[in-house]
Amino acid sequence: MTLRFGVARGIFSNESGLGSAPILAASARTRNTVRYALVSATGTFWDTVVVCAMTGLVMVTTVLKFPDVLVNSKGIYMTQTAFAQIPVAGPFILTGGLLLFVFSTILGWSSYGERAVEYLFGHRSIMPYRVMWVIVVFAGSLLVRQIVFDFADTMNALMAIPNLVTLVFLSGVVAAETKKYLWSKNLDKVAGEIRGD
Repeated sequence: MTLRFGVARGIFSNESGLGSAPILAASARTRNTVRYALVSATGTFWDTVVVCAMTGLVMVTTVLKFPDVLVNSKGIYMTQTAFAQIPVAGPFILTGGLLLFVFSTILGWSSYGERAVEYLFGHRSIMPYRVMWVIVVFAGSLLVRQIVFDFADTMNALMAIPNLVTLVFLSGVVAAETKKYLWSKNLDKVAGEIRGD
């Protein structure tokens, strides 16, 4: 169970391996794909190492200072209880962080879905998708939290499986592009400027 929830929440947190970030990366203006891939790869570091580590530090220091406070807390309530121990600012930091992360996640996922629907069904499908998106987000806010997380975990797995299989098939291309731009010190070159392109 620990492994299951650890992987599920990690993927939910940073989306590594889902194939969603390349949708946005494809619209970026950059010198070459490897250069942007290096920038894009830092997203996992900032999300997992920095943000999650800060939350973990608050929880650990709370347990050290108030050993009995988190005993009866579970899940999000544990985080809420830990931040509540920070005088005055704690609840505001948690609420502000959650609002920013929730808002950016809703915009990001909406954009990912919109690009995918447009690719599959054409430009006319965008408006029906947006209407459906608003309805689903509203419904998700009313449903039991466990149902929402179970649904999200299932959908994430269904995205990850074909993406990870595709990554295996594309590993040769990734290795060749990395060698051409990164290991050959051509990271500042525009795609097509390297001899042999």
